[in-house]
Amino acid sequence: MKLVIGSDHAGFPLKGPLIELLQSWGHTVKDVGCYSTAPVDFPDIAKKACGEILFGRAQRGIMVCGTGVGAAIAGNKIRGIRAALGHDTYCAHQCVEHDDVNLLCLGAWIIGVKLAEEILRAYLNAVSARTRISVAA
Repeated sequence: MKLVIGSDHAGFPLKGPLIELLQSWGHTVKDVGCYSTAPVDFPDIAKKACGEILFGRAQRGIMVCGTGVGAAIAGNKIRGIRAALGHDTYCAHQCVEHDDVNLLCLGAWIIGVKLAEEILRAYLNAVSARTRISVAA
C-alpha cells in the first residue's frame, strides 16, 4: 500500500520507528515532515500529508503528534479527508470499515511503538465500506 506519514516535533520520535515498521511490511511510505524535534507549524505538515491522499499519491495516511488530537483536528479541516484518533485496535479497524477514514492520527505521548504496531496493523488490514460497496456493485 502507498502510505504517507507526517508528524510535528512531539510526534517525531515515534515517526521514525513507524516508518521502518511499515517499510518492513512491504509498504511504500512517503515522509512529509517534520524531520527533527525543532518546533514546527503542525497544520502545514497535515496539509502536505492530506494532499498526498487527495491527489492519489497515497492510499492512506498516518499523522503523529503529542496526543493525536491536533492531527485529527487539522486533518478533518481539509475537504475529502476523514481523520480519526486511533489509540486502540478496535477503533483503528472500525474507523476504516464503518467511517471510511483515510488518515489515522496517533499520539506519541499516549502510546508506544508496540501498541502503535498493533494499531497500524488493524488500520491497514481494514477494508473500507466504500471499497466493499464499489467492488460489489
